[in-house]
Amino acid sequence: MEVKIEQSWKSRLCEEFDKPYFRDLVTFVKNEYRTHQVLPHGRQIFYLFDACPFDKVKVVILGQDPYPTPGQYYGVCFSVAEGMAVPASLRNIFREIHDDMGTPVPTSGNLDRWVRQGVFPMNSVLTVRAYESGSHRHHGWETFTDAVIKKLSDEREHLVFMLWGSYAKEKLPLIDARRHLVLTAAHPSPKSADRGFFGCRHFSRANAYLMEHGIAPVEW
Repeated sequence: MEVKIEQSWKSRLCEEFDKPYFRDLVTFVKNEYRTHQVLPHGRQIFYLFDACPFDKVKVVILGQDPYPTPGQYYGVCFSVAEGMAVPASLRNIFREIHDDMGTPVPTSGNLDRWVRQGVFPMNSVLTVRAYESGSHRHHGWETFTDAVIKKLSDEREHLVFMLWGSYAKEKLPLIDARRHLVLTAAHPSPKSADRGFFGCRHFSRANAYLMEHGIAPVEW
């Protein structure tokens, strides 16, 4: 199946595109776009992959579902389009970065500045109906993004994986912790951030690990 995605990802994921589950997923997603308001815009489904080629990735942040509010999600987990209000979970992420690194709290919730440096914030599910959180779960996206995680783990070295919350931690078996740094904590949601996300110091720990292996740190 022909999928419009950045070439370094396309060459590694082409086998997924030809599997029956992915064909079923494409059929489902196309029908959803025809019959409902779906986020993000179709051309933005693989925005993250297009913006961050496979060999540029150095930090992987795993999420679950896209924001279901129109105007927010454009293909990068936790990020929002420029000019949108910063969501609560992202505010807590910025608070932890400030406490950990001493950097100013950003006013913009757009994380493209991270992506340009090799941070890969990926949701497990890449589309959603507007205002219906989780509406595209269990239709094949999870199989696809699991393959992405496994491909990064198997073919790269010295990546940092940040797994926040119980859902992200379920991805642990896909990652070779002997080749990569795996950091786990509570989810940054206001419901759980004070139960282990605040104080996790993932951002300074990630940078220390990257520098130990001769990789440029991230300007969080």
